[in-house]
Amino acid sequence: RMSTRHPWEIGPDELQTLRADGESPLVIDCREPEEVETASIDGTRHVPMGDIKSRLPELEDHADDLVVVLCHHGVRSLQVVGFLREQGFADARSLAGGIDRWSIEIDGSVPRY
Repeated sequence: RMSTRHPWEIGPDELQTLRADGESPLVIDCREPEEVETASIDGTRHVPMGDIKSRLPELEDHADDLVVVLCHHGVRSLQVVGFLREQGFADARSLAGGIDRWSIEIDGSVPRY
């Protein structure tokens, strides 16, 4: 079946290409601390979903840049992206499939849970 991607999403392959080219965007991991301890991607900034609003000032330098948000499967990150876009982050994107799909398609050393 054809999977139709949400317009706010970025695929793991696209993010990996940006990182490999040295143009890594700010990547925000919005999962809970215990999830991040279980599995994480190097070079990401951990901002739990519930803290996004209070920590917005530290992110505002990136409001005009591509910002990628990830979670476990891509549901929470899409909600965070919706909030960030309301705050003026015009190019905020959610990592399609989350860290789970990243583990499957990009980096098998990242544990699945």
